[in-house]
Amino acid sequence: MKRTNYSSGAPLEEIAGYSRMVKVGNHVYIGGTTAVQPDGSVCGETPNEQARFIFEKFTDLLRQAGAQVKDVIKVKAYITDMGFAKEVADAYSQIFKPVRPLFTMIETPKLNRPAQKVEIEIEAVIGCEIS
Repeated sequence: MKRTNYSSGAPLEEIAGYSRMVKVGNHVYIGGTTAVQPDGSVCGETPNEQARFIFEKFTDLLRQAGAQVKDVIKVKAYITDMGFAKEVADAYSQIFKPVRPLFTMIETPKLNRPAQKVEIEIEAVIGCEIS
């Protein structure tokens, strides 16, 4: 199977040696993604705003890999307070409710920046048919 690594251009990717997204055959994996913008600021103050920003990023990344939202099979969100679960779930539902992938939320004490409230990763299999 062919493997393709995708970079977002973040300097830490090169320093640490990781990819934002990896495609292996028809499987697509997008690593933990936060609402950090290219200038380093965090987009959105609420968990809902941050999650919507991240899901929009995912839609663009999936397209780059030849995948679509309907191909997503697993979503995992890390949130800094379980009280944010409904807001993140609302953002998730706006995109993924018809697809119904696995969805897990885990509370973590903190993320990279104090303003960050949510980090999300996804997995997709290109060509999935919803039954």
